[in-house]
Formats: sequence, C-alpha cells, structure tokens
Amino acid sequence: MPVTSAIDMIGDDSPSPAAWTIARGTQRLLASLGLACVSELPLASGRRADLVAIGGDGEVWIIEIKSSIADLRADHKWPDYRLHCDRLFFATGSHVPSEIFPRDTGLIIADGFGGILERDAPVHRLHSATRRSMLLTFARAAALRLQAVADPAGRYDGPV
Repeated sequence: MPVTSAIDMIGDDSPSPAAWTIARGTQRLLASLGLACVSELPLASGRRADLVAIGGDGEVWIIEIKSSIADLRADHKWPDYRLHCDRLFFATGSHVPSEIFPRDTGLIIADGFGGILERDAPVHRLHSATRRSMLLTFARAAALRLQAVADPAGRYDGPV
C-alpha cells in the first residue's frame, strides 16, 4: 500500500479533520519562523507529541494541538511534554476560546492556511543530554519518514 502522508506512516491513530487543519496551519507558521517540524513524534517518556519543531540553534518546541474545549479538558498529559522541550505551545483554531489555555504555555491560532503566534511560550532550557536525545529522535524520525516515502515497501526499524 503506498504511503500518502505522515499519518499513513505512523499508524491508524489519525487526528480529527479539525486537528489536521490546525496542524497544517501551525506547520506553515513554524516554517515561516525558520523551524523544521515533525508530527506525531514518539518521546522517551512513552508519550507522543503532536508536533515537535527544531530551530537552527537546536531549540526544541513541542506543540500540542487542541481542536475543541472538550479536547483540552480531557487531556491531563500535556504537562509531561515540558520534560522534552525548551518551549511548550498549544495550537488551536479561532473557534476555541484562547482564555482556556494555561498562561504558562505559548499559544498558536491556526487554520488550514497558516497561523499566528498569539502568545509566546516561556523558555525552560533542556538539559544537554535530553536535548541530544530529542535531536537524535527528531532526525531519525524525519529520515525514516523520507525513506518510507521513497520506498513504501521497505522495512524500517522502529516507528516512523
């Protein structure tokens, strides 16, 4: 079966159409800010980050996508992501009230065409060993996903 998207490569736990739209706009914003981005990245803690972005200086951002008020209220795992990034953001659509998001995180408002950085995230620097681990995880996932696009029938070690 040919690979048609990153979601096809990571399994059948795909996001809702609203979350997919928010993710696309957020990725466009991140690219305009000079950040490279990988979606659905497995973390050492066993969690999976919606989006992880890496800056040219090695700064690591994690962006948690929330497509509704209920989506945010049901999520109690997002504080764990702080252990894996320098900055933690939420990304949502304009239909979700921005005041419901924690003030100690950044906030991105996005649609299918782009996004805006509504509120910057405070910086909490990663320990150097954690940064190295995140950069290697990011690089390996990105490379394996490119390989899977070039050779959908290939065999790959670990999740892509």
